[in-house]
Amino acid sequence: MTRISALWQIASSTETEWLVELCKDEGTTGFPPPGMPDAAWVLNAMYEHQQGPGLVSHHEVRQAGLADGSIEPDSFHGIDLEVGTVTGGRLGRAEHPGPGWRRLRWAELARRTGDPVVKEGYWPSRRSVPDGRMEDRSWPVSIVPPTEGSLDRETWNRLIEILQEYSPAGPDTRCLAYYNPLMMGDFDNLHVLSGRLGDARALYDMDEPDFSPSNLWPEDRSWIVYTDYDLWGTKVVGPTALLDTLVGDTEIEAVRLPWAS
Repeated sequence: MTRISALWQIASSTETEWLVELCKDEGTTGFPPPGMPDAAWVLNAMYEHQQGPGLVSHHEVRQAGLADGSIEPDSFHGIDLEVGTVTGGRLGRAEHPGPGWRRLRWAELARRTGDPVVKEGYWPSRRSVPDGRMEDRSWPVSIVPPTEGSLDRETWNRLIEILQEYSPAGPDTRCLAYYNPLMMGDFDNLHVLSGRLGDARALYDMDEPDFSPSNLWPEDRSWIVYTDYDLWGTKVVGPTALLDTLVGDTEIEAVRLPWAS
């Protein structure tokens, strides 16, 4: 038995029935809860190299590598998959890139570009982030854009710390974690795990899937975390005090979006 499976056990798929009813959704990309009593969006982290803005895009670097043979082209059964612009973004888990990089907040990028932190009418995604892309519509190599469908490790860990403060039994609060079918590659079963909130950090190191959970909630359902497979942000629904703490936190970047609550 692995350490994670010892901490988080398989739970019945019936644990999601209340979410199906609440969200009027089957949870294919995650269950999107309404913002009751309050809601905020935690924005996935992006990073910028400390040397500052670069003049070369992720797409230009890939095209150069393909041309000189240092990069093998993507293909599937002989079909060329090298179509479109390589933006530099990717799907799934992420973490701090290491020395020489710093977190670039959406708000800082918005001040540079003149864009809103999140475009009005949109949920946090590649379509609504402040537009720091270059002329070829790819991000500069000096920026690692947010990943899609998962919180980054540092944000996940900090979110778990804050959730413990607003949970009935702190780290001992019993929770359920749901992983959507797209993550699992399994549309015949709903994947739910049960464990302690204090052990939720361990979920980030599961071999499969390569994502933070689609939904996380305590047994008393006092709050819900929702990470959609197609988004660059995570919605947290719960008491106003919890959401005030998230929005005011200096490590997490979180915003209230009235049109997406």
